[in-house]
Amino acid sequence: MSSTNISSLPPFRNEPFTDFSNAGNKRAMREALDRIRVEMGRTYDLIIGGSDLQTSSTFQSSNPANPSEIVGIHYTAGAREAGQAVEAAELAFTAWRRTSAADRAALLLRAASLLRQRHLEFCAWLVFEVGKNWGEADADVGECIDFMEFYAREALRLDAATTPIQYPGEHNRLRYIPLGVGAVIPPWNFPLAIMAGMTSAAIVCGNTVVLKPSPDAPTIAAHYMALLEEAGLPDGVVNLIHGGPEVGRAIVEDSRVRFIAFTGSRKVGLEIHELAARARPGQHFLKRTILEMGGKDAILVDADCDLDQAIAGVTASAFGFNGQKCSACSRVIVDAAIYEVFCDRLKEAVAALTQGLPSENFQTGPLINQTARKRVLDYIAIGRNEGRLLIGGSEVDLPGDGYYVAPTVFADVAPNARIAQEEIFGPVLAVIKSTSFDEALAIANNTEYGLTGAIFSHSRDRLERAGEEFHVGNLYFNRKCTGAMVGAHPFGGFNMSGTDSKAGGPDYLTLFTQAKSIAEKLP
Repeated sequence: MSSTNISSLPPFRNEPFTDFSNAGNKRAMREALDRIRVEMGRTYDLIIGGSDLQTSSTFQSSNPANPSEIVGIHYTAGAREAGQAVEAAELAFTAWRRTSAADRAALLLRAASLLRQRHLEFCAWLVFEVGKNWGEADADVGECIDFMEFYAREALRLDAATTPIQYPGEHNRLRYIPLGVGAVIPPWNFPLAIMAGMTSAAIVCGNTVVLKPSPDAPTIAAHYMALLEEAGLPDGVVNLIHGGPEVGRAIVEDSRVRFIAFTGSRKVGLEIHELAARARPGQHFLKRTILEMGGKDAILVDADCDLDQAIAGVTASAFGFNGQKCSACSRVIVDAAIYEVFCDRLKEAVAALTQGLPSENFQTGPLINQTARKRVLDYIAIGRNEGRLLIGGSEVDLPGDGYYVAPTVFADVAPNARIAQEEIFGPVLAVIKSTSFDEALAIANNTEYGLTGAIFSHSRDRLERAGEEFHVGNLYFNRKCTGAMVGAHPFGGFNMSGTDSKAGGPDYLTLFTQAKSIAEKLP
């Protein structure tokens, strides 16, 4: 395995977006979709200690735009396989922890290079397995490449860390060493970027991993695992298992697992946090939790804003990937002076959105599964009693019998209404009127979450005040509240949005390490 050092690497730069208006790129994407469509329906093994493993039960991953179309068939793990995966990770840790930071970083860089070569093929898997349109899929793959490139460089920087001073008469060192075996439990909505980001951060620091992807996105994880193996991943450093909550619980509770990196719902995140706090027999350490748990994100629209910019930003934030982002705008708080015109313009913008098959690159597509569609429709029913339906509010019947719900906007919503307080995770937006900037900020902060937010205003004073008082982990001025870029927008939220882990930032890798101070008295 060839090594590298930070001085030999070019500065980190975000992966460029693909321009699908370009005829050549459009043709290449359609060809990738055709190639991947032929591969769908295969059966994928569990991977434990570098060996393929089958069990007595399987489950299917289907296309949410056409549920009869099987994307992949996967074996289901149980508590026994979870224990085997932890054991394999523990065994691999002995050698992997001693692998140099340079060699571990080189592995990520090789994986990033391979992914760059197969960018559109991975985009196609995202289109079919989770229903992303081309642009959303392209951003997911690009962010995955960014995470691997960025964390490779950050691992080398951390490896070169020094103490702030050298105490007189001593030689002082500060080493960031791995924690050990960890569990990585990613979501389905960014099934490549977040899954790979948490996994690559863990292993580049010298940890080993039991990876349990979402049952809604197992095929993408299987292909990423194959990519890591092709890049030279040693056996047992990452172990891939599938299953539901009982398997996740078995991993979290295992006395050999030292950390859990999780992205998902508030409910599951809090359960993990609680389970991790209980010491089990044989456990001689405190488990660490790295949690991202969602949001109820707001955009403030000031009376003096650029209204065209605000409408575009709110629409993209609320309905990009059908509102299935923890960073999505689900509340827009609008100054009373422009409230009516804003509602009229917003209705026009949402009405102009196209909805249909992700493979045909419509702007909006299906929800991930039937459970998600039912949840969103239930909230729409609640919203009919809590606000004025501006647009949407129903299922959409499209070819393929996918899980479609129309982009939906409710106006005149009270700040304490359920659709203004509870995370819906779908294409439902609540419009709230504010009579002053003080009130707008109070409404924005009036939820248990604190992930993302934005403000559209030309007032420097109000922007600066929002910077101090709008209590979210990621705040944006005069732009949408989604689309955090690795390196530029370290991502993680306050309050019930999680542990503010700041993925893609300079502090993230320290969460997967422990700092060891070494002092030697000089002769």
